[in-house]
Amino acid sequence: MSNIAIITGSLSPRSKTAALAARVAARLGREGFRVTTVHVRDLPAEDVLFGRVDSPAIAEASRVIAEAAGVVIATPIYKASYTGALKALLDLLPQFGLAGKAVLPLATGGTLAHVLAIDYGLRPVLQSLGARHVLAGLFLLDKALRLGEDGQLEIDDELGNKLEDIVKPFIDSVVREGLPLPAREVAAA
Repeated sequence: MSNIAIITGSLSPRSKTAALAARVAARLGREGFRVTTVHVRDLPAEDVLFGRVDSPAIAEASRVIAEAAGVVIATPIYKASYTGALKALLDLLPQFGLAGKAVLPLATGGTLAHVLAIDYGLRPVLQSLGARHVLAGLFLLDKALRLGEDGQLEIDDELGNKLEDIVKPFIDSVVREGLPLPAREVAAA
């Protein structure tokens, strides 16, 4: 089965956004996908900020993304935009680093005023990186998300159904299109 990369843009070690990504990863794992999560907060800050694409950690994150048939981007929304740390990582990807990939954007935030951050902030960047298909994403209000004592995400059935409703088309898109060309062939195209 295909590889899926999940990128989390949260800087907090106890993050509702990361817990949301973990829930999606578990769902994808049950479908037989090999899921690897890249937490931007775990990458060396100096490597990300100074654009050290040859650092081992950045090279590994880039490899995980390059080998994935699909990418899930999960980010909190701060000041009406996705995190700067996520932007810094996306800036380090090759020009067409998402070519041939289905991409599912997920966002969490404190107010409905930020609901369009996916469409007006994140989607253009994902498309400029050559994503084959940026699916309809999902914005979730922080107050609708709870972290259990074990750090697992607790959500009500209605929100769980909404999450399933956006994950299913992502799975279908990845399965329908199969694996993308290897990164070296995409770059040459």
